[in-house]
Amino acid sequence: MPEVTTPAHQTGDFFVDYEEKVFPDVKAEPGEKALVTFHTVAFEGSIGLVNLLQATRLIRKGFETSVLLYGPGVTLGIQRGFPKIGDESFPGHQAMNNQLIKIMEEGGKVYACRFALQALYGHGEPSLIPGIIPINPLDVLDIVLLHRKEGAFIIDTWTM
Repeated sequence: MPEVTTPAHQTGDFFVDYEEKVFPDVKAEPGEKALVTFHTVAFEGSIGLVNLLQATRLIRKGFETSVLLYGPGVTLGIQRGFPKIGDESFPGHQAMNNQLIKIMEEGGKVYACRFALQALYGHGEPSLIPGIIPINPLDVLDIVLLHRKEGAFIIDTWTM
């Protein structure tokens, strides 16, 4: 039997060099925009939270940032909690809600498709996190096209 002689890792150890940065830190030019779209179900993998963190980072890099929740993406913007709205029933339960709130507090705009909200998921506008702007389903394509015309950086988030 082979003998393991490497000491066990300890709390506070580093596994990688997290300080080395390979690429320059890109900042937005004045007026540059970004759009992050979400067609993903809340809690169905990490992509929803990861790209909400990316949206926050885009704001901090100076981009005028918008988030679009459509299709199952509207589930990211619904108020949740248990036993009461706002209660965190398990660690991370409010992570997406908290990140959307942070995005809005830092100047980002968040939009949610009214069709998906009502027709697909049975929610009304009062179910949305305060500050999220409900939009007509015909606006879903137009917000993307407007950002494209303005040369915005666009991240499309999908879950299959």
